[in-house]
Amino acid sequence: SVLSRYENQITILSDYLEEFPETDEPVWILGRQHHLNTDKSKLLLDVSARLWFTYRRKFSPIGGTGPSSDAGWGCMLRCGQMMLAQALICRHLGRDWQWEKHKKQPEEYHRILRCFLDRKDCCYSIHQMAQMGVGEGKSIGEWFGPNTVAQVLKKLALFDEWNSLAVYVSMDNTVVIEDIKKMCWSPPQSSSAAHSSAHLHRSALGRNKNAAGFCTGWKPLLLIIPLRLGINHINPVYIDAFKECFKMPQSLGALGGKPNNAYYFIGFLGNELIYLDPHTTQSFVDWEENGTVDDQSFHCQQAPHRMKIMNLDPSVALGFFCKEECDFDNWCSLVQKEILKQQSLRMFELVQKHPPHWPPFIPPAKPEVTTTGAELIESTDKLFELEEEFEILSV
Repeated sequence: SVLSRYENQITILSDYLEEFPETDEPVWILGRQHHLNTDKSKLLLDVSARLWFTYRRKFSPIGGTGPSSDAGWGCMLRCGQMMLAQALICRHLGRDWQWEKHKKQPEEYHRILRCFLDRKDCCYSIHQMAQMGVGEGKSIGEWFGPNTVAQVLKKLALFDEWNSLAVYVSMDNTVVIEDIKKMCWSPPQSSSAAHSSAHLHRSALGRNKNAAGFCTGWKPLLLIIPLRLGINHINPVYIDAFKECFKMPQSLGALGGKPNNAYYFIGFLGNELIYLDPHTTQSFVDWEENGTVDDQSFHCQQAPHRMKIMNLDPSVALGFFCKEECDFDNWCSLVQKEILKQQSLRMFELVQKHPPHWPPFIPPAKPEVTTTGAELIESTDKLFELEEEFEILSV
């Protein structure tokens, strides 16, 4: 507890010292431009609206006998949660949604939060991510890199029928338009997915009357591009293109930081990156009986941290969200215009067709047998469906 108080004091002090300077330069936050001289309060509101996930303690042991805190090893997992949460905010509430302290929020907001609580039955919890990481060669309690967390999110999304995201993680610095469109337009691949299109999907905690997130058309796209922007240090040739990504309306920021020290980068000012820091240990928070979540500790209410771009470790992962196909088409146009226009080293490639020397692209499908805890969610859904059918018959 002494260490925890010390960590929190350091965080508050460093936030105080990191107040934004007086400057005419614009600040970019996840595709939105802010001017410090005229709308500093808007900028801080925009930052505080992002869901902030940090180390937690006193949650149920991972796997039943594993750690009950992720302090010291879970920072990249928390950053991955933040990027995904931003995608879900854009999907359900829109990029311009704002959070205000003590203000009542829509049910979709609380449902998004419940996806990330530190419980084994929440689809993107630290429990699910750590255990899914075992399949990626990571022991529980071992630090993840940006690519590993991207692969874990891609697998967990297959079990999340409410949000129904198509998660594409690029290979070899190459984004293939044909493969993404094939994945986002692919029909349901499992009986449970088909079943959910005919019924209301319910979360594990009760009767949720919101319409199912399953799409019969374009599935909203979470695009993650793992990159290596240098050998030991970031190559300056990539800096302008890297900054340009934060200006795109589809931007979900970037995962990265320093070796064994991950941050969620949400924007930039000049040659400084702006980030949310998961390195604060807070106590486990559960949902209330009515399904709401006490959300005060899930929003960073201090000025965000900044670091020089040249201090960034070259291993990063960019994130983008395209709710509709037109958003993806627009992103492709912006990449061609702003990222690929340079004749020097390209940060990544965007190609129309699947490279012939690659293995065939098969859209990922939910496996029949899982160990992720999704069985509990499915069985609970079926129970609610049976109860509802019984109620209708009774009437």
